Amino acid sequence: MILKSPGDTAFTLFNFPVYYYGIILAAACFVAVFIAKVVYDKVYKDGKADLIWEISPFVLILGILGARLYYCLVNFTYYFQHPLEIFYIRGGGMSIHGGIIAGIAGLWLASRKYKISFLRLLDVFSVGTVLAQSIGRWGNFFNNEAFGGPYDGLVKLFIPLSHRPSGLEQVQYFHPAFLYESAADFVIFLVLLFIINNFGVKHEGITLCIYLMLYSAARFFVEGIRLDSAMNVSGIHIAQIISVLIFLFAMAFMFYLLYKKKRTLFN
Repeated sequence: MILKSPGDTAFTLFNFPVYYYGIILAAACFVAVFIAKVVYDKVYKDGKADLIWEISPFVLILGILGARLYYCLVNFTYYFQHPLEIFYIRGGGMSIHGGIIAGIAGLWLASRKYKISFLRLLDVFSVGTVLAQSIGRWGNFFNNEAFGGPYDGLVKLFIPLSHRPSGLEQVQYFHPAFLYESAADFVIFLVLLFIINNFGVKHEGITLCIYLMLYSAARFFVEGIRLDSAMNVSGIHIAQIISVLIFLFAMAFMFYLLYKKKRTLFN
């Protein structure tokens, strides 16, 4: 099976190109908030689920800004030379790591404003976010990015000459790394649904920790396949380093939450 992008432009409206990337990003944002609201309503039943819609601007605005800023920082050389392109996000250029960090900050602000549990917000938005990530990776497909090395197997990705890495101009087919991560994110979504439905009330924050650990593990391995990753330190992609740090933080935070819960039960 050959995957081939039809191009980055979905249609033109009044001579204004509308990109697949932007459409997919908008759809993914809506899905993230909708899933967070549905899950909150089903799991916690405290009458605050409708606040998710009011909270969403905090998360989406900061998340998108954080994702863009992080991407520009890890591609500092290019954006230092082309500073005005920092504001041009329609054609792509976002990093989920930056979005996660900034989104968490947005949830903290929202929890203070609306007097709602910070950990509950983190948990439900973790579920919605990972499904949104699964959808969002298809924006990379249309942009001919997030692909791996040469590959001629069962499912392969055709990359046009204009997007092929230097030295691989004669290679047509590559690993569809975006697809691997999209599939992994969907599996993580199903796992998180099970966890939050069964343990969300008794163990607030655990869903977030599992999300961060599973996604970081998946991203670490997929990143090792990609050829178009930004920056590397001694041959290790910067996204892999960040993934390891997030994994370790999430594991430590999970142990802290479980220890705190255990102490509460025995006191």
